[in-house]
Amino acid sequence: MDALTVAKKVADYIAKNDRLVGLLGAEVVDVAPGYAKLKLVVQDKHMNAAGVCQGGVIFTLADLAFAIASNSHGKVALALDVSISYLKAVNLGDVIYAEAKEEHLGNRTATYIMRVFRGSGEQVALLKGTVYRFDREFLAE
Repeated sequence: MDALTVAKKVADYIAKNDRLVGLLGAEVVDVAPGYAKLKLVVQDKHMNAAGVCQGGVIFTLADLAFAIASNSHGKVALALDVSISYLKAVNLGDVIYAEAKEEHLGNRTATYIMRVFRGSGEQVALLKGTVYRFDREFLAE
């Protein structure tokens, strides 16, 4: 199976089996080896008491993109650390995207940069994450 096919199968599996994808209302819009992009329309259920999108929603959307990108090579990869900087508030009705891009792929660890941005391209959050890569196949037949 070629690398793009593996990445797409991993993305499909995560989208169908990670309960937070459905709970959040996220949609996978693009995937490639070491890369994933997700979309979310901010709804009332995503809002906090201050009247803006809950930071945990923004983090979770980016974390889901991170999970797809880091597992896209077909090996199980689990987060060791993730840090986030919130740059702008996100409002009800905003369409936001989380994009995860591989910066380093090693035998045991890999590093990713995740950006969350509005449909206009305005960045609202920046994240960096590292995963540990196991020998185990993600899509064991």
